[in-house]
Amino acid sequence: MISSIFGKTKPINYIILLAFLFIFYCTVHFLVYKLSFTIEQLLLQSVVLGILLFSIFVVNFVVKRNQITGTNSFTALFYVLLIVVFHAVVLDNNAILCSFFLLLAHRRLISLKSLKEVKLKLLDASLWVALASIFYDWALIYFILIFAAIYFYEPKNIRNWLIPFLGVFTLGIILFGFLTVVDQQQFISDHYRFEFSLDINFFAYWGNSTKMVIYAIFVLIIGLWAFFKLGKLGMGKIMTMRLIAISFAIGMGLTLLKTSESSFPVLITFFPAAVLFTKYIEVIKKVNIKEIALMISVLVPFVIFLAEWIVK
Repeated sequence: MISSIFGKTKPINYIILLAFLFIFYCTVHFLVYKLSFTIEQLLLQSVVLGILLFSIFVVNFVVKRNQITGTNSFTALFYVLLIVVFHAVVLDNNAILCSFFLLLAHRRLISLKSLKEVKLKLLDASLWVALASIFYDWALIYFILIFAAIYFYEPKNIRNWLIPFLGVFTLGIILFGFLTVVDQQQFISDHYRFEFSLDINFFAYWGNSTKMVIYAIFVLIIGLWAFFKLGKLGMGKIMTMRLIAISFAIGMGLTLLKTSESSFPVLITFFPAAVLFTKYIEVIKKVNIKEIALMISVLVPFVIFLAEWIVK
């Protein structure tokens, strides 16, 4: 049943996912954590929720436009299910906004495989990563992904290696000008500290650490399986999957650096993880086994969420 619905790209898929994510977002805020907001805060949360919902369209657009996966909606489904597993991510506005801009950067980097407008795409990706760093300073480490993309696709052009620095300089000038107008120049020195703020107390709780470790190991196993199955495909798809794998590794590094009781940057790893999960599901040929795998994939996140809600 699940494969028959999300195994195709239909408008009903978006309606189901967006409606569920809207309800889930409200449930976490108002029922699980019992938060309250002023009118101004509620307006801000509405904007953040809108960006989170729009992220589903971006995820689906990236995988379909670049033919990363087949004609299905599994990647968007897994993206939402991962939000259910790590439900606290919807409390972190910085994580949602940072993840959104990194998604836009991924869109440009993955499209480099066409080798068209390479410099423009690199500049766009650099600007999006720099913009994402406004919400998490350590997001700048995603420039590693940009340099990896240059190395994979067009390494001999020296100017390509200089473009990311141009992107940072450009956004830096714009940001400094804006902060000068609003008299908040101290934001740059206060925000870009690049501290190793690993919260031992957060990871000391077995529920948080166990869930994170199992998630990382599971994605690693699925990723290795996906690369094994993709070994006979064209180099273009192999390069794309390498970028996806590097993105996940960078995201996990940032997650370790920034995760605390109030910050949940693990959201930035959901896109590459969802792509790897989709590739795994796609290689399952037997319909019954695929359906069972999808049912487990849907049930487990809700079991984890309900268990944590009851314990809380």
